[in-house]
Amino acid sequence: MSGSSTQGIKTVLHPVSDLAKARAVYAALLGIPPQTDSAYYVGFEAEGQHIGLVPGGGPQDMTSPVAYWHVPDVEAKLAELTAAGAVLKEPAHEVGGGRLVATVTDPDGNVLGILQDR
Repeated sequence: MSGSSTQGIKTVLHPVSDLAKARAVYAALLGIPPQTDSAYYVGFEAEGQHIGLVPGGGPQDMTSPVAYWHVPDVEAKLAELTAAGAVLKEPAHEVGGGRLVATVTDPDGNVLGILQDR
């Protein structure tokens, strides 16, 4: 199959209702403090993975964790995915630090995250 390959799942975002409580639980789970800690996002870097906590449901009011596949070109990957039958849920947009994210749903409604670091 042609197209751009992924670098695997390296980012998982978790929607949380109480950022302070969730921060404590994930810090205990991972054994490290967050590297990004703000009122709208808490992020942990652990063993090559990025674990993010998003208050208030996060992008498109997500209700469960979303795994983000890292790709070299988010727009190209979105074109490939939608051509293959995925449905665009959240168009590509910058979330800070030059990082672009987008989400699609597969034919069963599962949310797939796509992420590009610039």
